[in-house]
Amino acid sequence: MKQLGEILLEEGLVSEAQLLAALDETMTSGASLGRTLVEIGILSEGQLVQALAAQVGMQYVDLDEFPIDRMAVSIVPGALCRKYTVLPIALEGGSLVLATADPGNVMAVDDVRSVSGRQIVSVIATHDNLLRAIDRYVRADDEMENLSSAFEEVEVDTDQDLSKLSEIGDDDAPIVRFVNLLVTQAITDRASDIHIEPSEHDLRVRYRIDGVLHETQRAPKQITGGVISRVKIMSDIDIAEKRKPQDGRMSVTHNGRKIDLRVATLPTVWGEKIVMRILDNSTASLDLRDLSFLDHNYETYKESYTKPYGMILVTGPTGSGKSTTLYATLNAVSKPDINVITVEDPVEYRLAGINQVQVNPKAGLTFAAALRSILRSDPDVVLLGEIRDHETAQIAIEAALTGHLVLSTLHTNDAPSAVTRLTEMGIEPFLVGSALDCVVAQRLARRLCPKCKVPYRPTPQEMEAARFPWVPGEPIPEIFRPGGCATCSNTGYKGRLALHEVMRVTEDIERLAVAHSSAADIATTALRQGMTSLRDDGWYKVAIGDTSIEEILRVVA
Repeated sequence: MKQLGEILLEEGLVSEAQLLAALDETMTSGASLGRTLVEIGILSEGQLVQALAAQVGMQYVDLDEFPIDRMAVSIVPGALCRKYTVLPIALEGGSLVLATADPGNVMAVDDVRSVSGRQIVSVIATHDNLLRAIDRYVRADDEMENLSSAFEEVEVDTDQDLSKLSEIGDDDAPIVRFVNLLVTQAITDRASDIHIEPSEHDLRVRYRIDGVLHETQRAPKQITGGVISRVKIMSDIDIAEKRKPQDGRMSVTHNGRKIDLRVATLPTVWGEKIVMRILDNSTASLDLRDLSFLDHNYETYKESYTKPYGMILVTGPTGSGKSTTLYATLNAVSKPDINVITVEDPVEYRLAGINQVQVNPKAGLTFAAALRSILRSDPDVVLLGEIRDHETAQIAIEAALTGHLVLSTLHTNDAPSAVTRLTEMGIEPFLVGSALDCVVAQRLARRLCPKCKVPYRPTPQEMEAARFPWVPGEPIPEIFRPGGCATCSNTGYKGRLALHEVMRVTEDIERLAVAHSSAADIATTALRQGMTSLRDDGWYKVAIGDTSIEEILRVVA
């Protein structure tokens, strides 16, 4: 059998000098040659696995590109695939082609052979590649359908019966398994929300993925009461109360990560609808540089949040990523020698080293009351979940003027409108101009899937219809549109990026605020002083291939 080094040289993956340097490194570290080459950046994980496959005479498969046969996948139970990190990908004659990252795992091959009743042909794939493919193809949908069918045979009539069934906590109980599968599949699919919606004839389940709702399941109406009761008990919500909306919270463990879900119930004519917001704490630990800021926007924003006092507002509609931007800002400013206090409704993400206060209107702890109290707790930085009324806005403005850095959100369509919105709330214009330092308006657009995005040159008519900043007569730039592949579930998009409009409150804008100028006048001045509008920020991200014209037109008015 050839040595790994020989194969790498023959394939042209490394030079002799690189190989010798890596061999010296292995002598020092004791790591394998392949692992050393990956760690020092000479080889990718895929190239290493490909070379190792050639060394043992096996075929290497890139599962992101390979046309996986769903019929083959269905032959082996999903639990077995996840247990051994293997995936059946094709049928060849009477044999089953099995992708594995560990060809030496004889037990995995034996178990798959026993379950499938077929001869096994093993091929090699990278571990990460396998995990992604398993998440895509070994879905819970079929099992949920089987459970739905099972419920048709069981009549559960009373809420008391449902609660007893749910309290058992038996993971094999049909209701429990169905709800667990709903949540697990939603997290796997990168959903931000799960909608469980009763209707006249059935129960509909939809996931919001990358900002767009997708129907994933329709189940028999018979299971509606059981599913809703199970979710309410997991979320510590009163199952006997069906006439008014309720809120709760639950935690689940998925692939070793703890994930919180915020649960809201809403009475409808066909029963209670439930929406579960998936709160992945990794979102709260993001760096500001991960949030798609253009360089000049980032520098402008950084100038503001590194000041010791002043007010910064992040504006946009619900679901535009305002909280994520504020949490990332807190991560940037939070230090052991700074006292950071937040007032939120609700507290979505728990942050280490930060004092977080949950609003409780029933107990009299409103935004204004909480803000007034925490200003007596010696804060340096205050994050206010939302400015909703005159009293809250007045106290926040005063806090910014008395030496505190205040971060908050406001519902406006663009950055200049934030100035006029505060004055409409009854804040004196000269106070707005003095306290407000920066406004960031943002939207979320879907990011093109890097695997399948298609380059093209639009026609002049398309450019003009979209109001793309292009001068007639000049060459039309090459941009991208969505394709569709297994990686992105044939949507053409995977993940999201933020579009930003960052406005510094300069002396000119301050004078306009004092003069009660309109948002349009403030916008004109801000653009003249270098602000990039939301739409222009979007066009730049279209030009660099991150998103499409259709997405910008969808999210920016």
